[in-house]
Amino acid sequence: MEIANIIFYAFIGITLISALFIMLTKNILYSAFALIATFLGMAGIFVLLGAEFVAITQILVYVGGILILIVFGIMLTNRGKTTKVDTKIYHKFYGILIATGFFYLLARGISTADFGGMAWMTNSNSSPSSIRHLGMKVMTDYVLVFEVIGILLLIALIGAIRIAGHTREEVEHVD
Repeated sequence: MEIANIIFYAFIGITLISALFIMLTKNILYSAFALIATFLGMAGIFVLLGAEFVAITQILVYVGGILILIVFGIMLTNRGKTTKVDTKIYHKFYGILIATGFFYLLARGISTADFGGMAWMTNSNSSPSSIRHLGMKVMTDYVLVFEVIGILLLIALIGAIRIAGHTREEVEHVD
């Protein structure tokens, strides 16, 4: 077995183990740290598949931005020093059922897909993709999707500010 295959399977193992840990843990902070490992494992898989731009973007955007913001949000909003941050609603059965359903759909899609025409599997002399070409595609053909994602992230940010900025009622102590 080649070393590239061993590294590929190691990244798959890291991704699967951390994804299972996310699904089975009750602690939100541990789940966020496991999500970091999942994103880094996926970035490693993208690098091995030749999609370096997607890997670097995933590390910068998800791990470097959004997930660190989630971790700091969890750590800073934990007002009680001895309280443990746990999820209130925890349905292990439904989580496993939904994950199994998604796994079935993905496995079925991969098994029925025709990968023979892809440029990285065939030795065709197609032009290599570039960041400029990708940027032009995003800003022309996919600009509506790009804007909808931006609005969705703005709504999520406003919701997070609303939740984190929840004011507490001050109780006056009468002696």
